[in-house]
Amino acid sequence: MPAWSGSSVRAAAVSLRSTKMAATLSTRGLSSAAKGQLSPGAKIGVVGMGLMGHGIAQLAADKAGFQVVALDKNPQAMEKGVKAIENSLSKVYSKKLKDADSSEVSKKVESIMGQIQGTSDINDLKGCEIVVEAIIENLDIKKSFYKELGQVCDADTVLASNTSSFPIGHLAEASGRPDKVVGLHFFNPVQMMNLCEVVKAKDTSDATFDIGMDFANKVQRFPVKCKDTPGFVVNRLLVPYLAQALTMYDRGEASTKDIDEAMMRGAGHPMGPFHLADYIGHDTIHSIISGWKDMFPDEPAFIMPKCLEELVAEGKLGRKSGQGFYKWEGNKVIKE
Repeated sequence: MPAWSGSSVRAAAVSLRSTKMAATLSTRGLSSAAKGQLSPGAKIGVVGMGLMGHGIAQLAADKAGFQVVALDKNPQAMEKGVKAIENSLSKVYSKKLKDADSSEVSKKVESIMGQIQGTSDINDLKGCEIVVEAIIENLDIKKSFYKELGQVCDADTVLASNTSSFPIGHLAEASGRPDKVVGLHFFNPVQMMNLCEVVKAKDTSDATFDIGMDFANKVQRFPVKCKDTPGFVVNRLLVPYLAQALTMYDRGEASTKDIDEAMMRGAGHPMGPFHLADYIGHDTIHSIISGWKDMFPDEPAFIMPKCLEELVAEGKLGRKSGQGFYKWEGNKVIKE
């Protein structure tokens, strides 16, 4: 088990639990899981401490009071993710406890961070009631990982994917325990977006789906039920909308600014499609559309805009690269 450098909070977050606690977490709650509910203070796993994973781990520890095993084989990604949780919690509790002194805020943050155990060893996921996967959006890598998860995790452990675009059924089949796999699609930033799509694949059991719903409720995110359709609810509607807007621009029918203004002023959207595409990341959108086109070549809604391909080829990925349809500084568009 790796130890953190840095603050005592991060050190506490990855310290080994006492023998008594470890024994308790490894055995309790499995009967509750079998009934479609997670036990109070359950041991749960989150795999991948990137943008989505660290947010899910934070909610699980803070909102639900779970004991979280956070797995990432990249020590830099792990350190960055844990630091992001610590910073986010500090902001949250500085506001919640605004009349308290800084030591009280620090104690609260340290207490929550103490519920998060960092590791690079997949075997530490044994004893988890549910494992939420939030690794790279690459189907081959995910399928390989689910095969490993299916071999390592306890028979009763529910496996959940935060994938935004891949069929849950493909991951379920790879796991060797398709009845125990469910989709739990959170939205970025996880700490702020109050939604979780709970996705039932063809072989997902009712008990497994109930566990997914229970997890979403316990981390205080509004759950919507969905079958295993491409993109689930939000992305199935959103990505084709973005593709249509970009294709309209390709045809020279309107400028990016005018299309954005039209959708904000006429449809009441908080931001236009080009602003939103920049914010999401053009590589992400390109990857989603490419995957859908490969899997569903006859679906007319799945089209690849020429301007999207050009931006990705040029490395102009939007907010994350500082340049897309707009120029960015951090999370804000630079007004010209």
